[in-house]
Amino acid sequence: MHTTEVFGISTRVKPASYVDRNNLDAVIQRLLKHDTHIALRGASKCGKSWLRQHTIPENNTVQCRLNKTVQDIYIEALANLGVCLEIEQTQSTRINGNLNATGEAGLKIIAKVAAELGFTVEYSSKKSIKDLRCDLSNLRFIAELIKESGKKLVIEDFHYLSFDERRKLAFDLKTLWDLECYVVVVGVWTQTNLITFLNPDLSGRIEEVSISWSNEDLEKVINKGSDCLNISISKEIKKSLIQDSVNNVGILQKLLLDLVEGMGIEDRCQKLQEINSMDLYHRTTLNYANQLDGLYQEFAKIVSAGIRRRKDATGIYAYTMKAIVEASDQKLLSGFSVDEIFDITHIWQERISKQNLRTILGKLEELQVDEGRRRLVVGYDESTNCVYIVDHQLLFYRKHHSMDWPWERLAVESIAIEKNQIILEGFNDDCI
Repeated sequence: MHTTEVFGISTRVKPASYVDRNNLDAVIQRLLKHDTHIALRGASKCGKSWLRQHTIPENNTVQCRLNKTVQDIYIEALANLGVCLEIEQTQSTRINGNLNATGEAGLKIIAKVAAELGFTVEYSSKKSIKDLRCDLSNLRFIAELIKESGKKLVIEDFHYLSFDERRKLAFDLKTLWDLECYVVVVGVWTQTNLITFLNPDLSGRIEEVSISWSNEDLEKVINKGSDCLNISISKEIKKSLIQDSVNNVGILQKLLLDLVEGMGIEDRCQKLQEINSMDLYHRTTLNYANQLDGLYQEFAKIVSAGIRRRKDATGIYAYTMKAIVEASDQKLLSGFSVDEIFDITHIWQERISKQNLRTILGKLEELQVDEGRRRLVVGYDESTNCVYIVDHQLLFYRKHHSMDWPWERLAVESIAIEKNQIILEGFNDDCI
């Protein structure tokens, strides 16, 4: 067995190190039997996709991307089933379009659903439909096509959708529930029951599952993979691995692969191989942190550009980011409250008010996004009035790599601009 089959971040499940943490496999299997949607939420690289693949092997997965719309989700979902949907016009919940088949499987699905719903299908050949124009009002036709396929619709990376599109999808989920078409939504968000918040009518119709890792479960990943490779990792390194992973299995998987390959191990060892060099471990963490440097340099650049676009005399955006990035791991993992952030930022700048602070925290997500990217590092949960870390790699990065974050410099610049404006206004008044 090769080391890359055991450890490392991957789009596919690696059974050799897959661990059913907190009995989630059984929880998901039970929920799949309920008449309900399922929402899987968790931090970046916490194993959401592996859990989904492991528990829902027969699925129709659609990946959300920046600027993707709800209509795009339906088009891609049907395309995965061999059905081509060309939307011509949309009004409210009414969709007018043309359906065609791109293969034999799609033909069978369309033919059966069309017959059940009373549509007449004309064939231009044995392999294609001549023309099927229909009113897809209230998503019924789309829902029936998805149900007929026998594959569960999974919408990955829900957080990449804009706020308006997320709200649209939340309302469509109520319609799909009425049509007995149950969906799995996967994404990164911090707000508890976010989708129900977007559409309260989903209360009782969607079950949210938060994916997290205990130190015991992370140790199980280490032990299971080690047994497969016939290696033994010292207690000291295990402890460091778990601490540095900050409850994130993706970080752990990356560190384990780099550590094992750093020992020159590429396949299962014939004899038990011990890994006990802390020097090797420190080199591994430093190498990983260096790899992340470009990512957080870009993060700082995007946020800085967003701050500069906002007219703000108090420097509240910059001071808030400074407080967040400098907060302890425990604060960011358990929740960094508005009150706590205010107490810190108000000392730096007395003109910062709690009301304004709460307002800009609501805009924290859009501050991290530019036209070409959408990567959340920290998020704000309105239901708890707390900021949470979304990308746990930031905690690892700042521990093992130093960086001159631009927030304080931006705050100073903001205050200087304010003073210059006051001077100019006074000068103009004197002239008048």
